[in-house]
Amino acid sequence: MSLPSRMAVLNYMNNNEAVDVKTVMAALKPLYGNEKQFNEDLYMEHFMALEANGLVELDSYELDKDDNLVMNYRINADGRDAVAKYVDKKYSN
Repeated sequence: MSLPSRMAVLNYMNNNEAVDVKTVMAALKPLYGNEKQFNEDLYMEHFMALEANGLVELDSYELDKDDNLVMNYRINADGRDAVAKYVDKKYSN
């Protein structure tokens, strides 16, 4: 059994520096890639919801080579506390 995808995003961020949605999706693809909701729009919603709930913060943003906006998020102390409290150690990255 896997973590709910939003919590998996937060768990991934707990062990990584600032990340963007494509980086997280590449890392989680082996576990969640076959799910219908595994798409960039929904995963961007995960990032925004985690930010709205005070668990992650926008770290930086830039345009990539194709002029697409890339936003990098970083987990904060409240996010780390949530992972420690709610994510079983067997899911640690």
